[in-house]
Amino acid sequence: MRILVLLVLMMPALAAAQSAAPAAVQAADLRRLTVTVDEAVAMALEHNLGVQIARIDPQIQDVGVAQARAAWFPTFTSALQTSGTDTPNNSFLSGALGPKTSDDRLTTNVGVAQPLPWGGAYSVGWDSARSTTTNIFSNFSPQLRSSVALTYRQPLLRGFSIDTPRQQLLVSRKNREIADVALRQAVAQTTRAVRRAYWDLTYARAALQVQTQSLELARQSLRNTRARVEIGTTPPIDVVEAEAEMAQREEAVIVADAQIATAEDALRALMYDPSAPDFWSVRIEPVSAPPLDVRAIDPDAAARAALANRADLQQAQKNLETTGINLRYFRNQTLPDVTASVDYGVTGLGGTQFVRGSGFPGPIVGQTERGFGRVLGDLFGNTFPAWTASVSVSYPIGPTPQDASMARARLQLGQQQAQLRNQQLQVATEVREAARQVLTNQKRVETTRTARQLSERRLEAEERKLAAGTSTSFVVFQVQRDLAQARTNELRATLDYSKSLVDFDTVQEAPLR
Repeated sequence: MRILVLLVLMMPALAAAQSAAPAAVQAADLRRLTVTVDEAVAMALEHNLGVQIARIDPQIQDVGVAQARAAWFPTFTSALQTSGTDTPNNSFLSGALGPKTSDDRLTTNVGVAQPLPWGGAYSVGWDSARSTTTNIFSNFSPQLRSSVALTYRQPLLRGFSIDTPRQQLLVSRKNREIADVALRQAVAQTTRAVRRAYWDLTYARAALQVQTQSLELARQSLRNTRARVEIGTTPPIDVVEAEAEMAQREEAVIVADAQIATAEDALRALMYDPSAPDFWSVRIEPVSAPPLDVRAIDPDAAARAALANRADLQQAQKNLETTGINLRYFRNQTLPDVTASVDYGVTGLGGTQFVRGSGFPGPIVGQTERGFGRVLGDLFGNTFPAWTASVSVSYPIGPTPQDASMARARLQLGQQQAQLRNQQLQVATEVREAARQVLTNQKRVETTRTARQLSERRLEAEERKLAAGTSTSFVVFQVQRDLAQARTNELRATLDYSKSLVDFDTVQEAPLR
């Protein structure tokens, strides 16, 4: 009659399965899966859809970071253009002997432009052109022209320490960090859910054992009652009472068996691969026993650990840092727009150059050739340079949208700081409550174990009294029900203790939802 809670929780068959390969499908029954609690967690982290969804967020944020970095990639441009123009001559100064002046032009352009990570921007362009004309005033036909232009712009106040691309990059990096923290939170919460569901299934199977044992006691009492009725020591009405008691306990067994299926579905949805063909048919058998060892609980140390490691607090802190980045950006945008600019260019000219005689415009008496190589020589030799340096200043008079944005960011920063302090207080309170639950359930396990042991002894005494004729079947049935309830209470206290340990470990890493 004395059955300890560990024997209730672990049948010999489960103990044998625990010594086999972990998480192995039994050869005798391909639809039976025995797992330890740690193996169930490992399977959940691999197959759980919620965790799989959370794992995608860091990848999405990686794309966001790459997109923000793309703002500083150089841009290559090129163009090829040809054109022709015929202009009617309306004056002897039009430059052509016939009725029209014809101009043909072929131009090419190659350039590179790039914003720089410190706020500046440069562009380099190389232009080349070949043109022909019937204008008698032109000294070149065909004419070859090439030029190189370099431009650099650098903000000195607004946009110097931070600008829109750098703000977007910093915010994207913070979002990436938040995604990592959110993934860690999802893993912690999923681990908690799996462990609790595992212990629920363990409890449901053990509760069925308790109800089955209670039913077996009722059957034995019914057999004993019938035997006493046959020899005339007990009235026949006691058989009806025993049969009614057995019917009630059969109902309890049916309900307990249904609870196993419910708990098994809950664990299956958390840990098993939904795409597996045997998803709904596989039977999950837990083989780990709930922890019964007494752990030392330090609420203050746990609260400090939670304040340092809690995922939701870290997310709030990173959101606070994001607001700080935005405030820094808006503050910079309120500064005057002071921009330094440098433009430098060099030009080369060549082609077929006419040699003219005296007079206006002078007759062509010869020609010389300046090939494209000499044009490039002018460029690289810096023969015909041109440069410009300037500083421009722009500052609006009166309030600006940037001022309003900065004021809003300041208010948001103060609000988030207050929210973070409030959240920290709630976390500390939650951790201390979880610690109290562990300590309370530790005491419940001890007291319910004692109550169960006393109920077993009381049942033995009542059965001896019934055999001696100093007790009744009604009293024995009542004591049996009390024993079943005491065993259930011990199981429930053990389950609550196991769950409170899971919650205590989780609450230091993530909220309990």
